[in-house]
Amino acid sequence: MKNTGKLAGRTIFITGASRGIGKAIALKAAQDGANIVVAAKTAEPHPKLPGTIYTAAAEIEAAGGKALPCVVDVRDENAVRTAVKNAVEKFGGIDILVNNASAISLTPTEQTDMKRYDLMHNINTRGTFLVSKECIPYLKKSNHAHILNISPPLNLNPHWFSNHVAYTMAKYGMSMCVLGMAQEFKKDNIAVNALWPRTAIYTAAMEMLTGKESDQFSRKPEIMSDAAYAVLCKEPKNCTGNFLIDDEVLQAAGITDMKQYACVPENVDKLMPDFFLDVAPEKLVEFAAEGSHAASLKKAAAPAGKIEGLFQKIESLLSDEIVKKTGAVFEFNVKGEEAGLWFADLKNGTGKVGKGKSPVTADATLTMDSKHFFDMFSGKLKPASAFMTGKLKISGDLQKAMKLEKLMGGLKSKL
Repeated sequence: MKNTGKLAGRTIFITGASRGIGKAIALKAAQDGANIVVAAKTAEPHPKLPGTIYTAAAEIEAAGGKALPCVVDVRDENAVRTAVKNAVEKFGGIDILVNNASAISLTPTEQTDMKRYDLMHNINTRGTFLVSKECIPYLKKSNHAHILNISPPLNLNPHWFSNHVAYTMAKYGMSMCVLGMAQEFKKDNIAVNALWPRTAIYTAAMEMLTGKESDQFSRKPEIMSDAAYAVLCKEPKNCTGNFLIDDEVLQAAGITDMKQYACVPENVDKLMPDFFLDVAPEKLVEFAAEGSHAASLKKAAAPAGKIEGLFQKIESLLSDEIVKKTGAVFEFNVKGEEAGLWFADLKNGTGKVGKGKSPVTADATLTMDSKHFFDMFSGKLKPASAFMTGKLKISGDLQKAMKLEKLMGGLKSKL
């Protein structure tokens, strides 16, 4: 999407703007000559995630905007108030707020500790409400006031609650702010909308969560920044109370070539849908699984002994290098025709695979039907897709569970 200059001189307060989607939105607006308040926690380099508020500010100014880096934890009232005050003092007001900061933990109820629950709710729902509340007095004074929350449509399909209800509640809290504030502040000519991606978006945080291979079936953050730009350029009175999807926004603006946004252009028709959309769980597999969707659905159950053979293959692949890289113990609760309990110790010694309960405490337990289990380990079904569709259930450490994808890559050629 070409810049029009519509946001020139506008002051935009963006939470979580040091990297990912937040930074992409900041850079897009900076090309118009906007003033960007980079409100994020990262002042010192993160050991795993690139970027700080200062490196983001430098990129914004190089792109043509003005930047104010502010150390802000959206859970901290005083930090938020101070950042808002500093923004107003430096730029004279606030025209636009983008609530992008978010926390995620895709864990079922019994595996969600309350510290993680509180983190998600305090950042996603409370943080969005707090930052909006503090910015609204200044948004009321603007003649181009927008609040844009990076949050999903309020889809009440039980599928989106059953596997990670704590995260869904926290994310929907952001969307409920849209529903309420759009009506509450309509009289003040403040537009309040939500924007959500159609597909998975490849960011450093996404890579840390699901592995480096996740870019194969994802789009770039620029699709979200272009869509956000299109929304924020609209007259507030003509666009409020909407739950918008990135590619629909762009299509309405005349952009039909979505291939440019795919991380891997040849996979443009295999992209993984994001959470919370009106997509049947089975449809998700069509996007993320390798090969034909119809073939994967018609595939017969694994013949007897196939799962046992799979674990024998895993055992044959064990090495010091795999144990060192993985550093985790897994239990596999296989259901269906070849039901049984298996374990893989990829943390201790040279590793060990066996049938039954793990002799040492497992970091993660994966539960799956045998017919899908073999497809996943042979590369026909992506782990992230299996998880999103409910075919794979994970309890324990999700990040360690995702490390299994490298082991699956090694098995692919041997099965």
